[in-house]
Amino acid sequence: MIGIIDYEAGNIRSVENALKRLGADYVLSHDTDILSDCDRLLLPGVGEARWAMSELGKKDLIGFIRGTQKPLLGICLGMQLLCSWSEEGDVDCLGIFGNKVRHFRSVLSVNPGLKIPQMGWNNISSLKTDLFEGVPDGAFMYFVHSYFADISEDTVSVTEYGIPFSSALRRGNFMGCQFHPEKSGDAGERILANFLKI
Repeated sequence: MIGIIDYEAGNIRSVENALKRLGADYVLSHDTDILSDCDRLLLPGVGEARWAMSELGKKDLIGFIRGTQKPLLGICLGMQLLCSWSEEGDVDCLGIFGNKVRHFRSVLSVNPGLKIPQMGWNNISSLKTDLFEGVPDGAFMYFVHSYFADISEDTVSVTEYGIPFSSALRRGNFMGCQFHPEKSGDAGERILANFLKI
């Protein structure tokens, strides 16, 4: 059973549809007793980081997420919330990964023509870990974001948009994708299928 962590951050429907295509059983909940009974956890998200951290706090999910030993995959904002800090709202996040999350405007001097947000297809490279088993280096994924996580020892996928950034992170049982695997065709579905086996 997959537990989708529900903290009013949207983006749930497309994740649910992807899990249905894979034949995976799931439950959408913010009840930690229910989520504790799940084999794996998904932390999707669309929205603003400070607001999202506030919602996680209101639902008493911060300690639960930090303490889980189950495989957990953060998607888009969900990955950013697993980092140490976000410039979006100048907020401390969950601190699973040491990465800081910054706005793309910080790299506008490198590429003044950069369109923000990055919206559309871009490739992922330098792939590491079994999350990417069977996914070719350079595969294209679908991105929608204005903020990015910097490169660190936890980086398991790199994408370039004005600057190289972490398009995926992993530390132990915690994983995150800046892109939307549920909207990224066969290659994205393969990543979700791999997560279901980890």
